Amino acid sequence: MKTNAKEKQEKPLKWWQLSLLGIACTIGTGFFLGSSIAISMAGPSVIFSFILAALGTYFVYEALAKMTIANPQKGSFRTYAKKAYGRWAGFSCGWVYWASEMLIIGSQMTALSIFTRFWFPGIPLWIFASVYALLGFVVILTGTKGFDRIENLLAVLKIAAILMFIILATLALFGIFGGNKEVSFPTTFDSFFPNGFRGILPSFIYGFYGFAGIEIIGLLAIRLEKMEEATKAGKVMLFTLAIIYVSSIGLALIMVPWKDFTTSESPFVQALSEYALPFVPHVFNGVFIIAGFSTMVASLFAVIRILVTLGEDRDAPAVLAKKIKKVIALPAIAVTLLGVIISVILSLLLPGNIYEYFTTAAGLMLLYNWFFILGSYGRLHEMTTLDNVKRAFGFLLVLLAISGTLFHGTSRPGFYVSIIFIVVIAIVTLFMRHFWKKNPPDPKEEAPDSIFTKIKL
Repeated sequence: MKTNAKEKQEKPLKWWQLSLLGIACTIGTGFFLGSSIAISMAGPSVIFSFILAALGTYFVYEALAKMTIANPQKGSFRTYAKKAYGRWAGFSCGWVYWASEMLIIGSQMTALSIFTRFWFPGIPLWIFASVYALLGFVVILTGTKGFDRIENLLAVLKIAAILMFIILATLALFGIFGGNKEVSFPTTFDSFFPNGFRGILPSFIYGFYGFAGIEIIGLLAIRLEKMEEATKAGKVMLFTLAIIYVSSIGLALIMVPWKDFTTSESPFVQALSEYALPFVPHVFNGVFIIAGFSTMVASLFAVIRILVTLGEDRDAPAVLAKKIKKVIALPAIAVTLLGVIISVILSLLLPGNIYEYFTTAAGLMLLYNWFFILGSYGRLHEMTTLDNVKRAFGFLLVLLAISGTLFHGTSRPGFYVSIIFIVVIAIVTLFMRHFWKKNPPDPKEEAPDSIFTKIKL
């Protein structure tokens, strides 16, 4: 499947624009709220969780970027999995991604509704969820031009909010807002790793959640003006995110003893709560809404594009590949809308803990696809010794994040649910292979591209 005329007609991106879009698609409520859970698990050593997660994410992104440079594909990671391992891999990658994103989008809309009810307590959650869903699809219907503008604006706002916290926290530490608050720095192993390595391991997954979104950047990278700059765009994006994440969390930990953080509130709001800054809760509530809406729209873009490529490859009903005026993929949008509605209904009806297990499982399923990215990279790209070393470390860090969920009661049920999802999709894949044998594809479509891959034909 080669890049078609439609993708070429989309406005090309410079590398820094892709970096900015990457930041927009990445900074979400998973960082602003999930970091408090990570702190409760690991204490000050949570800093290492985010640093190592940034490193592991870069190894995975670099693999995806190099495959994109060698042979741009609008199906991105699922197309490379198909080329590397066969149709079953492309099918399962696509549907694992779609199912997981649907659950995550549902949770994002529910969170957005809860945040909005902070200002309008009397309005039912489903009304807010419906409004955000409508706004999200409106952005999608504006095309890539509207998507770029909205996401770039929201990226700037999110970065500004984090920088605002860093500035306010620094001023507070210097006593500008009054008070003689004592600060302390961990100086021993026990103070830095209060729960040992069994504390840092389960927190690792929240570090990865803070950087999740590279699949979306892989789908956007096809629009780069200079495809060879895809790797540079990822380096700048992840380095920027790592700096602002570590700086902001580090300041929060200096201002508040790690044991005083609660998992129900953002650590950044808690760090500033003791000062006479009445605007802080309202500003950060707005930031949470912006962050959640931004990542939700990015997820909608990604799952719709994945559905289109699944339809084109006959791994989904062919009608999903149809577009109005060769631009708007209305059938794929309609199926995604139905998935969003079901997900939101589940989030509102299921008990909180049960739905939390589903969304944790969905996040883990995204990381399972990262294994396919690294695996495809090894099979489809000519590897140097350094490439193999980075790929091995990528596998190791992602595996540590996934297995670390078994060490804490908060995330352990989500791991088991993710395995159930994978088993179900595996059974469906085996069932589909029966139909594929009856209607085999053109061998040329299944064979790896000899220009792209090291595999001998």
